[in-house]
Amino acid sequence: MTRVDSAGKSAVCRLFVLDLSGGRILSMNPDGSERKVIITECRHPDGVAVDAEAGHIYWTNMGVPNWGDGSIERANLDGLERTTIVPEGSTFTPKQLHLDKKNRKLYWSDREGMRVMRSNLDGSNIETLVERGRGDTDRKDVLRRCVGIALDIEREQFYWTQKGPDKAGQGRIFRASTEMPEGQTPSTRSDIEVLYDGLPEPIDLQLDLSNRMMYWTDRGNPPFGNTVNRAPMDCDLATRQAPEILVSHLMEGIGLALDLMNGRMFFTDLGGSIYSSRLDGSDKKVLHEMQGNLTGIAFVELAEQC
Repeated sequence: MTRVDSAGKSAVCRLFVLDLSGGRILSMNPDGSERKVIITECRHPDGVAVDAEAGHIYWTNMGVPNWGDGSIERANLDGLERTTIVPEGSTFTPKQLHLDKKNRKLYWSDREGMRVMRSNLDGSNIETLVERGRGDTDRKDVLRRCVGIALDIEREQFYWTQKGPDKAGQGRIFRASTEMPEGQTPSTRSDIEVLYDGLPEPIDLQLDLSNRMMYWTDRGNPPFGNTVNRAPMDCDLATRQAPEILVSHLMEGIGLALDLMNGRMFFTDLGGSIYSSRLDGSDKKVLHEMQGNLTGIAFVELAEQC
């Protein structure tokens, strides 16, 4: 798909999708056409982010959860010049990934590491922003595991999900400042807000900053689980309304990407399907089926020469 902006310049829109079971990264048009495999032999890829201006794709490799051998890689958009920027052992089980291009940072949730982390775009200066537990005993408590992540750079805040046990309805969404409160640590910081609790199993998270709305995929039991949801970003836990369910009947929903300019979203499930819909969930379409076990998805506008 090619879009012409207000300056008369054209841009090519692409989707980048991760196949967990096949260890692959796929690229395609937003209607599912021109699908191709650009990267292979990934170690359980889960989160993906694209820097169109720099011509780079970043992704997390979960590795083997009990081994703590997760990593983050980067490549050109055609899959060439692949390099590991966060080596195995520097993060435990990295999940969703987001770019802060303004400050040249990567943010990710580390599931079995029970952390939210960030680094420079080249993988240097790795920091832990939130630590929900430490060691093998804490690691057995799935309530501590961090999964999805999203950024509000202008307000200097990050958001993340904690999935909780399978089908237990104990999932939560949190928010905190990108800057550590003075004198505090990742495990003691006092600025963490709980925005939503009692969710089925919130996974990937995206923000519509203009309308102050957050969108997320949720696994777990129907009717509330295996859905795409949205809710206000600035809600009060005591008075908030229930999230709005936009799409249901997914086969273990995971990845989520927003195309706010065109009022649509794209999402994936472990059943191997890629979908599109309007932001309100209407006009749902299946772009591909039986593509493996799909996890992360990214939507991006590329310069036409790409």
